[in-house]
Amino acid sequence: MISTRKRISGKRLFVLDTNVLMHDPMALLAFDEHDLFIPMVVLEELDANKKGVSEISRNVRETNRLLDTLIGDASAAEIEQGLPLARIVNVGLVNSKPMGKGRKGQLGKLYFETRPLQYNTINDIFPTQKADNTILKCGLALMKLDPNTQITLVTKDINMRIKASAVGLHAEDYFNDSVLEDADLLYTGMRELPADYFENGGADLASWQEGAYTYYRVETPEEDPWVVNECLYVPDEAGFSAIVARQDGNSSVLRYPRDYRSPHHGVWGMNARNREQNFALNFLMDPEIDLVTLLGPAGTGKTLLALAAGLAQTLDDKRYGEIIMTRATIPIGEDIGFLPGTEEEKMAPWMGALMDNLEVLTQQDKNAAKWQTASTQEIIQQRIKIKSMNFMRGRTFMNKYIIIDEAQNLTSKQMKTLITRVGPGTKLVCIGNIAQIDSPYLTETTSGLTYVVDHFKGWEHSAHITLTRGERSRLADYAQKVM
Repeated sequence: MISTRKRISGKRLFVLDTNVLMHDPMALLAFDEHDLFIPMVVLEELDANKKGVSEISRNVRETNRLLDTLIGDASAAEIEQGLPLARIVNVGLVNSKPMGKGRKGQLGKLYFETRPLQYNTINDIFPTQKADNTILKCGLALMKLDPNTQITLVTKDINMRIKASAVGLHAEDYFNDSVLEDADLLYTGMRELPADYFENGGADLASWQEGAYTYYRVETPEEDPWVVNECLYVPDEAGFSAIVARQDGNSSVLRYPRDYRSPHHGVWGMNARNREQNFALNFLMDPEIDLVTLLGPAGTGKTLLALAAGLAQTLDDKRYGEIIMTRATIPIGEDIGFLPGTEEEKMAPWMGALMDNLEVLTQQDKNAAKWQTASTQEIIQQRIKIKSMNFMRGRTFMNKYIIIDEAQNLTSKQMKTLITRVGPGTKLVCIGNIAQIDSPYLTETTSGLTYVVDHFKGWEHSAHITLTRGERSRLADYAQKVM
């Protein structure tokens, strides 16, 4: 048990809820020099959830391995005095980001509930033996045992934090997995320039032609500099726009994008309807871009643009062998239960957006006969494969055009698993809307899609665009604004 005489002034004690360790096993190393406390009921809940192939089960097993390494051959007396968390780092189990260095240059200790805590009147507040209530009792008992130390319960359960606040126990959410403090700070992929930008800086502007593209060299802003593949534009819809092609010291090389709004530059019969869609098609059609992320609300054309670009490069340009579509199978409402059939038949109900957009792309020629339309649809469907994410681990996709739909419902680890499946000649397109997250364990700042957008920003072979203007219909566009 923790002794007040052995506590270091200024350090805090964090009581971890089970859901924190289920969400992120590396949470053990995320509290700098402060100490951690794990109630016995947390270990029991971890043990009850260790079986299975879900992301939570894998995280639980990873947590168990870390705890086993931490305990090692320590005696009961050593465990009671607290185990240095630096042991996990020292044995080399942490091989991703460098962790384990607190603000004071060291990690704290991990304490377990090695003897019964004196709850006394706390049982009158929480009479049941529910696991959450037991964890709350531990926190309150530690406050009474060690009044000179700030005890903080860390949990991702909102109701748990509410109950803790009601009884005077300080509680916090687990923020270490948040990519950003606020979703509004997420990189949009675009930047508006002043209307007179090129008038003021025209003397330093140089331009030349390379192949089919026009390039410009301008001075990079010292404050908040541009990044590679960032899209620049002036407020006028028909005004100047460019893509940052590369950085050369204090200057940037801009590339004038291809105008897919022109009827002469359609993609599988589709034309961009606004500036954002035009930038998106430039990235989707660029063979040098391996990863494209498209964010935006419903009706902005994310899936339609990705699919049209995929069909054009698969069937016309022969750049990719086939199109693979997948998505997270998280229902909006009540789950409909088991689905019979093959892998593609099971995934079919989740791919309604694919079929809707295929119908749009194959029925643009109103003069075509029914047999021509049916034949086109059959050819297209032969080149499109619908795959489940459950069977992606261990695979390598070569010369494929992969579309991950509803990517906002994936965790950062799931996104890493999918992105690392990409082989030579493959393009990956991730589309989603972080404002419509259906997973109960994710938020706008912890979504895997947010993670990818932030971490791949500025890489020369990746690009991101946030679509804002609805183009589905005037009804959908108006509903997006007022509802």
